[in-house]
Amino acid sequence: MGFEQLAELRDRLRAEKQQVQAEQKPRKKAPSRQEKPREQDPAVEAIWRLQKHFPLAFPVNPAPKVPLKEGILQDAEQHLELLGITREQLKQGLATWCRGSRYWSSMTENAPRLDLNGQTAGTVTAAQALHAKQQAKRQRAQARRAEAKKKAPAETATEAAEQPAD
Repeated sequence: MGFEQLAELRDRLRAEKQQVQAEQKPRKKAPSRQEKPREQDPAVEAIWRLQKHFPLAFPVNPAPKVPLKEGILQDAEQHLELLGITREQLKQGLATWCRGSRYWSSMTENAPRLDLNGQTAGTVTAAQALHAKQQAKRQRAQARRAEAKKKAPAETATEAAEQPAD
């Protein structure tokens, strides 16, 4: 059998395999962007809905996050029906949104705090800015420790394999 014949056989077998797979598995309809994704983290779902309804207060990445008004939870609770989420999902979403380096980096002294409509509703105090800086530093340290912990077992195994047997 020559190369041309082998290539032809390979192509024919691939086509037959694809046809059998197509017959066995009915194709699933791809979800549209407007459909709610299946089994998604409730906090992520809440954030997505907040971003959709209040884009000035909850900008989409890569835009920088903005400091939110103190008491934003109470304001957002008034819109639970519009958002289509529970109070608990809202709390989880806001907690997740306000925890992380992107949010903490926005918390600089005298930065304006925004309400749901993007209007200024106070400013970040020096104490709040310091707290945010400390939180960011703590998160980076935890990430470094977690990374070191992941590497440690691999390094120990490598070292054990390299040591000569007595």
